[in-house]
Amino acid sequence: MNKLIALIDGSIYTHSVCDHAAWVAGRTGAAVELMHVLGRREIASAPANLSGNITLGAQTALLEELSALDEQRAKLAQKRGRAILGDAKALVEAAGVAEVTTKLRIDDVVETVTQFEGEVDMVMIGKRGEAADFAKLHLGSNLERIVRSCHQPVFVASRAFKPIEQILVAYDGGASSMKAVDHIARSPLFAGLTCRLLSVGPETAESRKRLGDAEAVLRAGGYTVDAALLPGQPEAVIAQVVEAEGIDLLVMGAYGHSRIRSLIIGSTTTEMLRSCKIPVVLFR
Repeated sequence: MNKLIALIDGSIYTHSVCDHAAWVAGRTGAAVELMHVLGRREIASAPANLSGNITLGAQTALLEELSALDEQRAKLAQKRGRAILGDAKALVEAAGVAEVTTKLRIDDVVETVTQFEGEVDMVMIGKRGEAADFAKLHLGSNLERIVRSCHQPVFVASRAFKPIEQILVAYDGGASSMKAVDHIARSPLFAGLTCRLLSVGPETAESRKRLGDAEAVLRAGGYTVDAALLPGQPEAVIAQVVEAEGIDLLVMGAYGHSRIRSLIIGSTTTEMLRSCKIPVVLFR
């Protein structure tokens, strides 16, 4: 791995994103680029409605005042963004990462990730942002959009960092989960970690063969793998295993179905992100 982008927004997840970025860089030697993206709405106010009983001169004066306020707001947002990036850079450097850069962008965050993902090997983001409703376990509003559009692995940081020793690979036999297995087998990021491989569903010859194939790939990569095929609903079973086994990192394929299908019957990916208190690495 040569480089990763870590998206930060000043939320309480920012410190965790920095810690996880430093952990990835420490294991892979990757450079870290910290990126803060200001949405266009954050630096522009809503159009003012100046209709009604107001004179032309007063309208002109008010427009000039609103324009000055917009300019000041934009400057303050950029100043805050640079401060967030400066603090984050100090955190990552203090963790021992030698190559840390920062970038402040004014754009849509998904468009920004799309523009720069070709230059990096991983994108990292916090599970929730500044606007998320923590009480209702809402995820960050941009998280699914980024994961669905990104061709690189997306590392979703949990609220707080803790040492990562055990990983669980949730495997469903699909192309994205096979991509995850192949990546683990080849990447130094996961080398030396305890690996658990889990499929959830009915016991059939086909499902057992798929699991065996994935296990063989991991063993060829040097892992001692504990593989299991368990019955039940994937969301519930995966969450139970994560909790019972003290798993530190969940790795899985992401959003194997369309947004419309996920809206109708739900999404295993979204449910795992919402319910699991550990970081998740997602592959598309």
